Amino acid sequence: MAEATSEMAKGNYERRVRSTSRDEVGELARAFNQMAAELAETDRVRRDLVANVSHELRTPITALQANLENLVDGVSEPDPETFRTMLAQVERLGRLVTQLLDLSRLESGAVPLERTEFRVEPLLEHAVREQQLHAPEIAVSVSVDSPDLTADGDPERVHQVVANLLENAVRHTPQGGSVQVLARRHESGVTIEVLDEGPGIAEADEARIFERFYRADSARASTDGGAGLGLAIAQWIVDLHGGDIHPERRDPQGCRMVVTLPQHPVPIS
Repeated sequence: MAEATSEMAKGNYERRVRSTSRDEVGELARAFNQMAAELAETDRVRRDLVANVSHELRTPITALQANLENLVDGVSEPDPETFRTMLAQVERLGRLVTQLLDLSRLESGAVPLERTEFRVEPLLEHAVREQQLHAPEIAVSVSVDSPDLTADGDPERVHQVVANLLENAVRHTPQGGSVQVLARRHESGVTIEVLDEGPGIAEADEARIFERFYRADSARASTDGGAGLGLAIAQWIVDLHGGDIHPERRDPQGCRMVVTLPQHPVPIS
């Protein structure tokens, strides 16, 4: 056990202790092996996170550097289109950094919820207006079963959830398509749904879409700025509210993201 502990201190989390005794030493050996397995998993997640963040940062930085080098070398003229391309890459970097900071704060519990009763319809309409500034070719509609519908929660964080869901929905909806945002009273609170006309989520991907950096359509997402963090952040926020978020498939195609917020605060341990 001393040798295994020394190996672990050097970063080797694969070492295990063999013990068949049923006394205190055996219990200690089993606890040690469990700790080693948990540390190995934590180390794997850390390495994956570093690799993913490096990849996501490298892509826009490389494009930005190439444009700047062309301008400095006189290969291309400083025209508005070039500047728009460069601005898009800077905005992508900004979104990624903001999402990483949000996720870090949420996971550490450093983001307290400022719960209050708020009207749902104005919040949804605000989120839709923001999204349509970036994707005017997609029609986004809001339908609330009652103009006076209210929810219990942190309106700023709920807005963040809706904005992230809308960004995903618009990204996967073909040009000329439509996205719907629905809200209604639920027996235990309020349900908000975001419906798109995209290809939908494959059954094999449903269990993983809330993982950090996981993308069901990685090829498409990597070309338009999706980093695979929006749904992870949305789930954290909904969990902090004591609510539920899950995907449903639409017929014949598309995805329905369903968020349920409880009407009364639910203690989170």
